[in-house]
Amino acid sequence: MDPKLFATVFFTVFVAELGDKTQLATLLYASDADHPKWTVFIAASAALVLTSALGVLGGALISSWLSPTVIRWIAGLGFIAVGLAVLITSDA
Repeated sequence: MDPKLFATVFFTVFVAELGDKTQLATLLYASDADHPKWTVFIAASAALVLTSALGVLGGALISSWLSPTVIRWIAGLGFIAVGLAVLITSDA
């Protein structure tokens, strides 16, 4: 295992997940006194592991057709498009 890659992926995903809809939904489930906290934790963890596995599989499949440079450009342009859409459609 490459420790530098591990740290890069870990911190990138960790920062990206802070305060997102997934974390807020988990927080809401955990705030309900009737919901066992370990059940919420295990279910949320399993969901994140599954979505990460799908991301790895998708990336592996896409990389067999497209170069990493093209994938980075598509991802970057996608993020810019989402950011512009949020700015354009916001009420502020």
